[in-house]
Amino acid sequence: MASGGILLFVAIPVCGLIAASEARESTISLSDPYVLQILRFTLLQAVLSAGLSIALAIPIARALARRQSFAGRDLLLRLFAVPLGLPQLVAVLGLVSVFGRQGWLNSLLGSVGLPPLPSLFGLKGILLAHVFFNMPLAVRFLLARLDAVPQEYWRLAASLGFPPPSVFRLIEWPHMRTVLPGVFALIFMLCVTSFTVVLTLGGGPQATTLEVAIYQALRFDFDPVLAARLAGLQILLCALLLIGLQGMTLGFVGGARLAASTVRPDSGDKGGKVLDILLIGCGALLVVLPLAAILWDGLDADMSRLAGNATLWRAAMWSLILGLSAAVLATLTASTLARAIARSRGTVALIFRMSGNLVLLIPPLVLAAGMFLLLHRLVDPQHLAPYAVVAINAIMALPFAMAVTEPAFRGSFLVHDRLADSLGIEGLSRFRLVEWPVIKRSLALGFLVALLVSIGDFGIIAFFGSEDLITLPLYLYQRIGSYRFNDAAAIALVLLVVCLALSWIIERQSRREARFSQ
Repeated sequence: MASGGILLFVAIPVCGLIAASEARESTISLSDPYVLQILRFTLLQAVLSAGLSIALAIPIARALARRQSFAGRDLLLRLFAVPLGLPQLVAVLGLVSVFGRQGWLNSLLGSVGLPPLPSLFGLKGILLAHVFFNMPLAVRFLLARLDAVPQEYWRLAASLGFPPPSVFRLIEWPHMRTVLPGVFALIFMLCVTSFTVVLTLGGGPQATTLEVAIYQALRFDFDPVLAARLAGLQILLCALLLIGLQGMTLGFVGGARLAASTVRPDSGDKGGKVLDILLIGCGALLVVLPLAAILWDGLDADMSRLAGNATLWRAAMWSLILGLSAAVLATLTASTLARAIARSRGTVALIFRMSGNLVLLIPPLVLAAGMFLLLHRLVDPQHLAPYAVVAINAIMALPFAMAVTEPAFRGSFLVHDRLADSLGIEGLSRFRLVEWPVIKRSLALGFLVALLVSIGDFGIIAFFGSEDLITLPLYLYQRIGSYRFNDAAAIALVLLVVCLALSWIIERQSRREARFSQ
């Protein structure tokens, strides 16, 4: 039932796109130089972003693998996870505060008589933002692979007196290269479907991707035929990328390791220690400085004046309503599909899994464009806008929630299924007594991920937002567009605090229930 509902919901906006593309001729075709330029830039910025992220991640991951006992290592790895759950608009504002024309670095350079940094807007800004989001992700994948190197390798390398270049060539590189293609492909796909970063930092038509062009074709030019054709091109591109991802892996196979520090032959070199400190420091600064700028600028803003702004409270209210509704819908759907996948085998399980991951083939922005076109032909889109935003955000968060809940259901079935069958426990009693105690923490984590994805989303609300329906990301974008950066800093801090507070509440409640159930 859940799988059929997802397929039906996805099919409706796709039909709207097909109907729009066949309704009449557009002034621009897919072979137009403008469209080809958009496609070229989409691929170029994704290739460069993925390449730069991995090029920086490799030396930083190696440095972290060599220095396993320095103070603050665990804190740094936790900070490296922050960009993954940070609303993109908030991160963009932090990057502008640090690297922008009036940012911290330019102020520092000016004070010592050095020329300022070039403008952040355009390809340079897009690459910087994508590296901020994706370099920590690549570091975590590569570090996990390096931590899985067997201890025997290091003991043998130490006994043979391997110098650092030989350690990299014979031990580290053979292990890292097994996951590098998958990491590159994952980051590449994330950058191909990037919307918020390109919209805010693109700086003009020369830095436009397919998703931004779809948004502009509908919201500014209202050329539904061009939007539909660009959406079709985006779907085709995502399909080709997913096919390419099938042969790549992000996982690794490693046995259990003793809780002992790794003795590496390249960890005692003094010059290597200095270099590792510099690499780790540069990686930390890239992540920490924008977060510090968000906090500093938000506290420096006129919060008391903004607190009396009714629009801010309405935006916060809508963010919570839409986010919580989408998270509940995504978690219920994910748990239903995950339970069905764990219960099924072969083709049936594959169909259930594919229905939950359809958003990887048809990006949320394309679904929003199709739904907007369809509603525009039938009714005023604003009448059904909240429901459309909730449904599309739930679809967008579904793969993340499924990735968390499916292993929990599978583990529950493997451990308790035969015992429950022998005792004759079925239906709701089986779920309440057998499955729920095992899966509730995973469901809470899935709910949290879906909630953060929905609250921080800007792409969907950009289509359906209005004066009456406004969220914190949309209000933040409007303040940035009006050059009200003081207000934008305060809104960014509010959004960050809301996300962190919700994370703390849900994780704290989950840990409390886990203690009571033991």
